[in-house]
Amino acid sequence: MGKKLRIYLPFVNAGLQEVSTYRANWIFYILGDIMACFVSFFVWEAVFISTGGETFMGFARSDMVVYIFMSFLTGQIIGSGGTYNIGEEVKDGSIAMRMIKPISYNSTFLFQEIGNKIMEIGIIFVPLVAGVEIYRFAVTGSLKFDLLRFLLYLVCCVFAYAINFCFNICFGFTAFIFKNLWGSNMLKNTIVGFLSGSIIPIAFLPGVFKDILTFLPFSSLSYTPVMVYMGMYSGWEMLFFIGLQIFWTIVFWCLSKIIWKCVIKRLSIQGG
Repeated sequence: MGKKLRIYLPFVNAGLQEVSTYRANWIFYILGDIMACFVSFFVWEAVFISTGGETFMGFARSDMVVYIFMSFLTGQIIGSGGTYNIGEEVKDGSIAMRMIKPISYNSTFLFQEIGNKIMEIGIIFVPLVAGVEIYRFAVTGSLKFDLLRFLLYLVCCVFAYAINFCFNICFGFTAFIFKNLWGSNMLKNTIVGFLSGSIIPIAFLPGVFKDILTFLPFSSLSYTPVMVYMGMYSGWEMLFFIGLQIFWTIVFWCLSKIIWKCVIKRLSIQGG
């Protein structure tokens, strides 16, 4: 195990170097997401103002603010660029260089993304969580931070990232057949954003639709970690939804292996 980790550590370093080298690109990317987060905040502020009350669909205004910013933070933590990276490498032919190496194709992406995540978490995670807790204290007059729920939130984020990574890898493998995934990747991100509850909380959706989405893998990406952090689940509910995350992690990991074996035969190198 230790030997395998040493093999992939250079990819973690490569991920760190990629972020530090292209700092301006990374900063503008984060700023774009922050702007989208504040747009969502002002939209929901308008919703609460129009209703004339402090609650909407069971969410207090302060809860909605926490949900918006924690959804943004969770999206940054669990984000995966596997689909885009695979699509670009198939398009320009650089995938050939990665595939001739005597190492796992999936693992190279995983450890490179871990390097990216270390930089992201180090810069935005602590300030944003601190800001959310200061806001909750200012609104309620009491400290709402719960260490156990926070640790369970981190566990949920780990499984959410695993699900998202494997799902994006599975989707990215379709580039071996379709050659270009730019348009389909944009469509996929939009659909997943809605189904994961990062745009509209799943609790706001109609009964049957809400029940279906709750058991689909996408709710495990954003909705479950944020609801755990906010204390919206009881103890048994938290265990159930973490178990559901584990189930979908195993499903997509197995699916990625199956799809890889099927599509590798269809790969044709483009570019040079």
